[in-house]
Amino acid sequence: MFIIDKERNRILKIESTTFSKLGFKEREHLQEWIANYPDCLNEELLIIQKEFDGFNDTNERLDLLAVDKQGNLVVIENKMDDTGRDVAWQVLKYAAYCSTFNSAQIIEVYDKYLRRIGSQESAEELLQDFLESEDFRERLNSGNTQRIMMVAGNFRKEVTSTVLWLLNYGIRVQCFKATPYKLEDQIFINFEQIIPVKEAEEYTISMAKKSREEVGAQEELKEKQKKRFEFWSNYLEEINKVSKLYQNVSPSKDHWISAGSGMSNVAYATSVTADTIRLELGMLSKSREENKNVFDRLLESREAIEEKFGKPLIWERLDDKKMSRIKYEKTGVSYLNQEDWPEIFEFTKEVLPKFESAIKPYLNKIRQKLKNRY
Repeated sequence: MFIIDKERNRILKIESTTFSKLGFKEREHLQEWIANYPDCLNEELLIIQKEFDGFNDTNERLDLLAVDKQGNLVVIENKMDDTGRDVAWQVLKYAAYCSTFNSAQIIEVYDKYLRRIGSQESAEELLQDFLESEDFRERLNSGNTQRIMMVAGNFRKEVTSTVLWLLNYGIRVQCFKATPYKLEDQIFINFEQIIPVKEAEEYTISMAKKSREEVGAQEELKEKQKKRFEFWSNYLEEINKVSKLYQNVSPSKDHWISAGSGMSNVAYATSVTADTIRLELGMLSKSREENKNVFDRLLESREAIEEKFGKPLIWERLDDKKMSRIKYEKTGVSYLNQEDWPEIFEFTKEVLPKFESAIKPYLNKIRQKLKNRY
């Protein structure tokens, strides 16, 4: 940091120092400075308690407890020249303790603080004025919205690494580096937000949210894959009682299982979604022309196939895609709901043998014609 000498058109360096060299102490000085001017932490905060020890079953005490403009509780922990190794764990405990406070408890905590500092003002009225809302009680400490601010002259690597990791999981933590400066008899102090960097705070929060969403999506996928494997294990056990189609097929984590039809690049499949069970015959060659040719030949026998099956089928030539398929499905049932499994199994046991036997003779004819051609 420098000071400008306007007369000489020069800058003079202001040397940074430490609180201990200047004789300042954590509670007597740093804590008091923040308590009396919390705006030094870059936002409007209302200090509602100092040296708070009102936690159940513990003698621990936090340095400062505040409320922000949204009604969130803010735990402020101050260290002088060094954070030490355990401050991250310390503030997490405080935030966890505070998460249970209701609006009445917060008002009581603030009221005790006001009495302690000799103020006769109403805690309830001050909170209402600060939050600018008559229904301020509903906003106080709503959900898991507690915040953490750490202030220190130096942050150890193990602390900053932990904070950066916590940010990825939505824990709202800020680190402020408090640096004292000395120029002759004048002493200055600078509070700098170093985590997340103030200019990139919104970006950091957005990226942390994205990261949490990705983790959530991965966990959801794992759960679905586990459920599918369990479903297909039971499905195959039931369907193998009435059909040989899937006898050599193993349970899958995918949303489908398939089996050969006896014709190259044409396969039977059963697939599931969140609300549907589907049986289908797919033409899956790399050649679009070949797939459409097989489909069109089967389509010529549509009436006879559907008569033998006993119900109309869904014929999808899919002109805009390489593949084509014939399918039959049931909606309103989900593999995710185990109570639906008996209905799915009974549906498939009744329909799959008919589906295969209705299509198989005509598929064999096409295969034989193609074989004779070559």
